[in-house]
Amino acid sequence: MTTVRPGDDHDFEPVFGLPEHLPRSERMLWQGSPDWKRMTLSAMHIRGLGVYFAVLILWRGANVMSSGGSVTDALVSMLWLMPLAALALATIGVLGWLSARTAVYTITDHRVVMRVGIVLTITYNLPFSAIDAASLHADAHGAGDIALALHGSDRIAFVHLWPHVRPWRVARTEPMLRALPNARGVATLLGAALAGSAGMALPAAVRSATQPAVPAHENNPAPGALAT
Repeated sequence: MTTVRPGDDHDFEPVFGLPEHLPRSERMLWQGSPDWKRMTLSAMHIRGLGVYFAVLILWRGANVMSSGGSVTDALVSMLWLMPLAALALATIGVLGWLSARTAVYTITDHRVVMRVGIVLTITYNLPFSAIDAASLHADAHGAGDIALALHGSDRIAFVHLWPHVRPWRVARTEPMLRALPNARGVATLLGAALAGSAGMALPAAVRSATQPAVPAHENNPAPGALAT
């Protein structure tokens, strides 16, 4: 389980990570936050950006030398770009750290709650009846992301969710629990909760992204994904 610690920025919350106290009939199963290093790597693609800047700097030096410049001239021209590249990568790193620090994911036996946002905090309540399917995207160590496909016409704007959203799903956005150190364990817990909510006899374990997604509800209508 990922450890989350209350901070001064959200002391107004009646329950950390939640907009209100849970009803007596509802029980919290899990609460956690993204790992900021994984968030920076997977959501912000800082590694790819680092490779891009490295190629750009080397190309700049090669271009100077191909134009008749000396090795010293090439090194000087490359050095001019390095502080800009370092500043850009540092900015992306801080953005990833803030995105992870301000996000709290909560799973109860009735819903998934996502409190996200760096400047403007938004809490999304996703009742199980609004979740059409869930899919796990994990590495060999069990860390990764859990994407939630919403039922029917339910929509949340991509820009409102980013970076807590499945990439390239703009028309039908899928909220995503990002950069979880123990995504496989959380997926198993969520799958069992979805199965229990749907009254299924067998646990609906959240499957790998390479397998068909697990339907959360086959007959229940979706009341809508609520944002507060």
